[in-house]
Amino acid sequence: MRRRTFIEFTGSLLATLGISQLRLQQEGLRYAKVLSQSTPRKLALLVGINQYPDNSLFSPLLGCVTDVHLQKELLIHRFGFNAQDIVTLTDQQATRQNLLTTFEEHLIKQAQPGDVVVFHYSGHGSRVVDPDNDFPDGLNSTFVPVDSLLPQGFPEKGGTVLDITGHSLFLLTKAIKTDKLTVILDSCHSGGGTRGNLRVRSRVGGNQLQMSSQELDLQNQWRSHLNLSPTDFIQQRRLGIANGVAIAAAKRDQLATDAPFNDFDAGAFTYLLTQYLWQQTGNDPIKNILPNVARTTSQLTTQSQQPEYEVEPKSGNENQPFYFLAGVKVTADGVITKLNGDQAEVWLGGVESQSLDAFGAGAQFSLVNAQGQTVGEIEITSRQGLIGLGKITKISNSSTIAVGTFVQEQVRSIPPDLQLIIGLDNSLGEETRTAQQLLAQISRVKAVPLHQGVVHYILGQMTQTAYQDLSSQKNTNALPAIGTIGLFSSGGDVLPGAFGSSGETLTEAIQRLRPKLKSLLAAQLIKTILNTDSSQLNLIVNLRPEGQQSNLVATVFPTRGVNDSAPSIREESSPFLRLPLGTPVQFQVENQENSELYLSVLVIDPTGEMTVIFPNQWTASEASTKIEAGQTLQIPDPQKDAFQLVTQEPKGMVEVLILASRTPIQEALKGLQALASQSRTTRGPVTLTESTEFVEELLNDLNKEGRTRGANSRGLGAVNRSVNTNQVAAMSMTFEVI
Repeated sequence: MRRRTFIEFTGSLLATLGISQLRLQQEGLRYAKVLSQSTPRKLALLVGINQYPDNSLFSPLLGCVTDVHLQKELLIHRFGFNAQDIVTLTDQQATRQNLLTTFEEHLIKQAQPGDVVVFHYSGHGSRVVDPDNDFPDGLNSTFVPVDSLLPQGFPEKGGTVLDITGHSLFLLTKAIKTDKLTVILDSCHSGGGTRGNLRVRSRVGGNQLQMSSQELDLQNQWRSHLNLSPTDFIQQRRLGIANGVAIAAAKRDQLATDAPFNDFDAGAFTYLLTQYLWQQTGNDPIKNILPNVARTTSQLTTQSQQPEYEVEPKSGNENQPFYFLAGVKVTADGVITKLNGDQAEVWLGGVESQSLDAFGAGAQFSLVNAQGQTVGEIEITSRQGLIGLGKITKISNSSTIAVGTFVQEQVRSIPPDLQLIIGLDNSLGEETRTAQQLLAQISRVKAVPLHQGVVHYILGQMTQTAYQDLSSQKNTNALPAIGTIGLFSSGGDVLPGAFGSSGETLTEAIQRLRPKLKSLLAAQLIKTILNTDSSQLNLIVNLRPEGQQSNLVATVFPTRGVNDSAPSIREESSPFLRLPLGTPVQFQVENQENSELYLSVLVIDPTGEMTVIFPNQWTASEASTKIEAGQTLQIPDPQKDAFQLVTQEPKGMVEVLILASRTPIQEALKGLQALASQSRTTRGPVTLTESTEFVEELLNDLNKEGRTRGANSRGLGAVNRSVNTNQVAAMSMTFEVI
């Protein structure tokens, strides 16, 4: 589920070079001073390592330096850090000694009680032998400085490494004098290499690697400085972390991934966390924020990446706001970072990853000051990665536009040539070229090699290695047979229903997959319009077990549209909403607008098949899509409908898409009525056989009240279609069928 979706169980996360070249202008410092408070002081050390040396015997990464920029922009513009109080160490700067020295000089020696401190590390993690056996496997987790090389002769021979261990991090954080400390580690300790189209942030480690003498000396020095006996040191760290709150991008035995986004790479967790916090406006506690970020992280990458947090024992820090700061009270999709007359550079850190394609030329934003007042408008002329260039088209009377002015989405511009990108796995061997040629014959499907940018799904063969790997992950569905051909997610998970039988040829497999590829393309197209964070419509969608009004399972609503009438936040015990097979469910849509809205609700099952559950009267006019002002609509309505919505096979993730518009959904409705007529359905859900065509018609319907400037209508897919936040709400609700 996206932001502002809160769950409660029943009964109980510029191209890379372009980003790395980003420089905040001096005007940004003035803005930071306005945001920052005189007390407490705010200090941050941000570390990101991509360029591990070629002779290190483990792979370089691509997104860690981007993570540093993501965090720096967030801390300055959303949490009031002064730029001069943020120290960054990237690539060759992040040696063991430099990292430890900077940690001591910048954080330990400067922080005073009550100050706010942030330490963020993005890079490889690993494990070494733990002489104290804190965990049953006898290993201690580490993070890997740029100069920590594997010993000569590894893996045949073991030895020591210059890693910084969890034991040392415990002592370093305990030495910081403030309890308002946040440690974020976007790395992991097992897996290594790649998984699907993702790079794993882990260097091989284990029983053959030991702590270096430098590491043991460091621990002895800090233990002495803190007056800790060896026994006290062991006992205290086994109770929990030393100080503040620690956030990990994955659980101890899981994978943290480097993911390709639109023109750039980043840590999947870091990007989703920072994007979420750009949209955060209140004092939501860590215990509520992290489950939401964890949910989106696992959906974007793999079920084997589930971020988690830990707080200092008995501190109650799980109830504190993120970074122990309330942040800015204005939601934002980005901020102006550079100005030259009416030309501006915009950092788009608050834009959702699935929607980045829609924020190129023609996208429009409102300019908003720190008090939430609209002071102007800007139109984007180009975008690369998270950096947009635009022209200020309007300035309100007596308003001043400056570096640091927030931007809020007004109109997104959806390109007509969006494609479904299929990565070709090495398991296809000599047939890779054939696969590329066959996929090229399918409209708007593009085949590419893995690890050369974004892919939506992977075409490959179920190998013995993949089968064993997936078997170890406790998959709920039976795995395809070894040797069969089908589709994997970008993170290497099996797409249910996408594999054929043994003996099927590649040509036969691709022919079989044609309808599914069209459905997956349709889903990708419609996800570009999701705007839960930015829509200004006022409606709320609830999910309940059928007939149980008091038993709320999930809620989703547009943050900027609902505002003060938003449901209260619930404490979340898990990042995943899971519903058992055979559970009857009901959706309730509350239109809190002063005028009617037109509604469509789609369900995408684990196989990628798309079904329309509303509208569901196929002999009526456009009134069948209407929900009146103040009306609460039930789907299904027990007083009118003879069907139920019941969770069913195959098990896996189900996504519900809720689309509401101020204008009628005419063309899409005609297509649905024709489809219903073919199947002789007069009332009830309809499964889409030509889902791409339906989505194109739907986008044209939604485009009526907000076309991109200069665009014209020349048929389906001919020009950019626009989605206006004041006219359309497109939201997503996701759950897992178990």
